[in-house]
Amino acid sequence: MPKELGTDLNGRPVHKLAKSGIRVVVLMFAATDCPISKRYIPEIARLQQEFASRGVAFWWVFPNPGDTAVVVRKHELDFSIHSATLIDTRQELARLAHVSVTPEAAVFAINGADLREIYHGRIDDRYLSFSRYRPAATQHDLEDAIKATLAGTPVTSPTAQPVGCSIVPLHLQP
Repeated sequence: MPKELGTDLNGRPVHKLAKSGIRVVVLMFAATDCPISKRYIPEIARLQQEFASRGVAFWWVFPNPGDTAVVVRKHELDFSIHSATLIDTRQELARLAHVSVTPEAAVFAINGADLREIYHGRIDDRYLSFSRYRPAATQHDLEDAIKATLAGTPVTSPTAQPVGCSIVPLHLQP
């Protein structure tokens, strides 16, 4: 059996991120208590709506210990999140994606049963620091990475420094 990647909100293990026909997987790392994560929910919903029909699967991933299935389910109801969701208790996906904050995204191309990381980092350049932000983004790093991956062209910048809330490392969890 393939390695467990996390659990869904019903506690069932998830072993596969891409069904047949999926060309790209986007992991959106978030935290229910991170204000910047919350502010990006509409943008991720827009991207999902734009790219889902083109073979892109989006997953919300919650790697922090306080984000239990009960807490995340309430968060999804409060913010009308309708994407697939994973609880990453062991932070397997966070390590796979090389992420350290929320919100942070990772884009993977599907190569048979393998995931090949194409991009990880910020969604866009709206946030300059935790308390400084632009009214609108001028660079759309995640969207550009998805488009390049679908087109089979290299991503101009395979990583971009995100701004957000730190993911609590496993060794610091109670």
